[in-house]
Amino acid sequence: MKNPPRIYLVTTTGHPNYGDELIAATWLKHLARVAPDSEVWVDCPNPGPSEVMLGHLHPRVRFTDTFWRLCWDAPGEGPWEVASHVQHAIQNPGLAPFWVAGIELAATVDLFHVIGGGFINGIWPRHIGLLAATVAAARRSGGRAVMTGQGLWPVAEEAEPLLRSLAAQFEIVDVRDTPSASLLGDPSVTGDDLFFGIEPALYREEEDRPEVMVCVQSDMLDVTAHALAGFLLDTLRSWNVPPDRIGFVEGIPRVDRDIYALVEHDLPGARFYPFSNIMAHGLPAGPGQKWISTRFHMHLVAAAAGADGVAVSISSNYYANKHRSLIERGSGWALNEDLSIPAVPTAGGYGQPALRELQQGKAALAKAIYG
Repeated sequence: MKNPPRIYLVTTTGHPNYGDELIAATWLKHLARVAPDSEVWVDCPNPGPSEVMLGHLHPRVRFTDTFWRLCWDAPGEGPWEVASHVQHAIQNPGLAPFWVAGIELAATVDLFHVIGGGFINGIWPRHIGLLAATVAAARRSGGRAVMTGQGLWPVAEEAEPLLRSLAAQFEIVDVRDTPSASLLGDPSVTGDDLFFGIEPALYREEEDRPEVMVCVQSDMLDVTAHALAGFLLDTLRSWNVPPDRIGFVEGIPRVDRDIYALVEHDLPGARFYPFSNIMAHGLPAGPGQKWISTRFHMHLVAAAAGADGVAVSISSNYYANKHRSLIERGSGWALNEDLSIPAVPTAGGYGQPALRELQQGKAALAKAIYG
C-alpha cells in the first residue's frame, strides 16, 4: 500500500499574528478533513509557539523552521544572495551542517505549499529565500510545489526577475492582489487565503458587542503613533460614540496595545480584547458595527461578518494595497490614507453573494491542490 503523501506547509506562524495564525489554522483544518493520515510539516519562524497554538488541528502535524533558518543564515541580506545560499544548501546540505536533518526531511516531501500572507516581498527581502528553498527542495524530492494567497508587493525592481523565475517553477501560483498579479504576469488571483477559513467559529456569540471596534497598530507606521492616536480620538468624537460602546482588539500582542495605552484614559469604559482572548473566544464582530482598523485581516474578518468600517492605511507602499484588495472584492469599507476624519461608514461589509463567490474560488483552488 502506498504511503499517504507527506505535506510541507511554509508559513509565518508563531509570532503571533492574528491573520497568519488563522490562515495556517484554515489549511490545517482542511488537511485534517482531506488528508488526515498524511504527515504534515509546518515550516515557520517560531515552531514552539506554533505547536502550542495549532498543534491540535491535525492528527499528524509537526513543526520545524528549516527553510527560515537557511534564509537567516545567508551571508547577505539581498534576495539574490539569500536565494542562492538556500538553494546551494539544499543541494549540498554540508554547506549548512546545523540544518542537515531538516534539509534531508524536506527532500522526502511529496507536496510543498507556501500558504498565504504578505510575508514574502521587499519589506523582508530575506523571505524571498523561502520560495527558493521550496523549489530547490521540490527539485530534490520530485514533489509538487504550490503557493496560494500571496501578497508579493512591494518588491525591489532588481528582484523582480528573480521572483518571476522562482514562481515559474511552482505548479500552481495564486496571489491575492493586483500588483502581485501584474508582477508575475498571469497567476491565479483568488484573494487572501483567509476567505477559505471564514466560519462561525471565528466569531464570539455576544449580544452586547461594542458599537464601534478599533484595531490600530504601532508598527510599520508612515505616521507617528501620536498622530494616529489623535486621529482616533477625533474620529470617535466626530462619530459621537460613548466610550463604553467602544472596543479595542489586538491583532499582534503589544504592538496593537500601544495606541490604546495612549488613549484609554480619554475613553473610560472602553473594552480591550487581547490577542489571546480573541483567539480563544472569537472576534466580537457582527452586522451593524462600525470598525476602524489598520490591520488587514481584521478588515477581512469583520467585513465578512457584515460590519461597516474604515480601513486606515498607515503604510502607503504596503497596507494601502492590502486594504484595497479587500475593497475591490466588495468589503464595502472606506480607505483612509491621510488621517482625515472619515464619515460614519454605512456600506455593511461583504454581501453574502460576494463572500460566497470568494469562498468558492478558494475551495476550487484547494481541490486543485489536494483533490
